[in-house]
Amino acid sequence: MSEQAPDRGTDPAVDEPKLVVDGVSKWFRTPRADVHALDNISLQVAEGEVVCLVGASGCGKTTLLDIIAGLTRPDAGRVFADGQLVEAPGRQRQVMFQESALFPWLNAYGNVMFGLKLRPDLSNRERHKIAHDFLELVGLKKFARAHVHELSGGMKQRVALARALAPDPQVLLMDEPFAALDAMTRDQLYEDIQEIWRERRKTIVFVTHNVREAVCLGNRVFLLSPSPGRIAQVFDIPLARPRDINSVELASYAARIAAALKGSVRAAVSE
Repeated sequence: MSEQAPDRGTDPAVDEPKLVVDGVSKWFRTPRADVHALDNISLQVAEGEVVCLVGASGCGKTTLLDIIAGLTRPDAGRVFADGQLVEAPGRQRQVMFQESALFPWLNAYGNVMFGLKLRPDLSNRERHKIAHDFLELVGLKKFARAHVHELSGGMKQRVALARALAPDPQVLLMDEPFAALDAMTRDQLYEDIQEIWRERRKTIVFVTHNVREAVCLGNRVFLLSPSPGRIAQVFDIPLARPRDINSVELASYAARIAAALKGSVRAAVSE
């Protein structure tokens, strides 16, 4: 494997990585041209770690997330979760998308309950309690019976987060879930995600274009270079939690990553 999971200090870690991406490459073939989306990507994610993937549009961030989820098959390389080869989607890896993707005919409670159908081992009473517990966790206990059209954008994403967390997945995969939200709502959700991580210690792989967002949430930030997507650099973020996205120290780390991002884009254009 390409690397060993690093010692995360106060962050949880185990000897065996939770996720292993080993030499993954992907092409998309079209009648006009073949697109080389990912080239020999290797990385490891420790249990309880938050890893953020950043890079310019077209660098393969979402494709890599889909491969980790089992939604897309790589053309080369392999992905392992808890030592098991990932060949298809599974309830141990839940995906949260940029759009909330809630079912409009269900209320908030119904949407969270739908996710709990992935847990056939639970009784209806247990599902009911878990749904309400997770709506309370994301601050929407009073809106359990509200329908999707009655919720703001931020509230919809909170319901989507509760739906993803309720089946108790081992890994949460998040694909730019806050990109369409206003700045104030995003800032609140950054606090919420950190608080939920503190309580639940989920392993998270988070895709974003927003460098400050990545520094605010991630234990490590992987910078992907475009055309095709490769890991250009890896940044450790040793800042204490909770982190304030507007802090000077956080901005300093973000500036370093943003400079490296600009450099990777210039290098790709010049090739």
